Amino acid sequence: MKNKSIPFYSFIMRRTPGSPIPDDFVSPEYSIVEYKKGDEHDWVSIMLEHDEFKTADDGLTYFRNEFKEYYDELSRRCLFLVNSDGEKVGTTTNWWMYTGVRRDPWIKWVFLRPEYLGKGLGQSFFYEGLRRMIDIEGDREIYLQSQTWSEKAVNIYRKAGFDIAYETGIGGYAGTDPMKANETLKPYYR
Repeated sequence: MKNKSIPFYSFIMRRTPGSPIPDDFVSPEYSIVEYKKGDEHDWVSIMLEHDEFKTADDGLTYFRNEFKEYYDELSRRCLFLVNSDGEKVGTTTNWWMYTGVRRDPWIKWVFLRPEYLGKGLGQSFFYEGLRRMIDIEGDREIYLQSQTWSEKAVNIYRKAGFDIAYETGIGGYAGTDPMKANETLKPYYR
């Protein structure tokens, strides 16, 4: 859950190529599956549990607009964490954004249903998603957007070689003050 007791700053993180990824893998009672047509409803359902959209229709409209030109890419880039009952309980997407004419790999929309948080699943799911991103894009700089309120997730990202990026405009994203974000998070770094 989000730690709203600290000041809020959003920021970009960048992974240094060659950084080791911890040997933490999804527990055998869970599986990772790739997107199939119709899974956008599960994606939206997970997002709604985190107030990312006001309504399911808003989420579906966003999903369709975001991916309409590259729909075929979803089958290898949009991942779901599935429990032993076959329920999709998490999602992450290995996508990209442009910085000028440069196409940068971005990990986006990393979410678990709230009842699955705090069990170590998000960490192992994130690392496996990152490994798949490297399989697709190669071991190069990879970006993600985060916030100070997600200080536990930031520590997971840091263990895989991500650090706060201080330049602005990466992927067209302005963010807030990365220096203040780093100062706010220092007491939480592990």
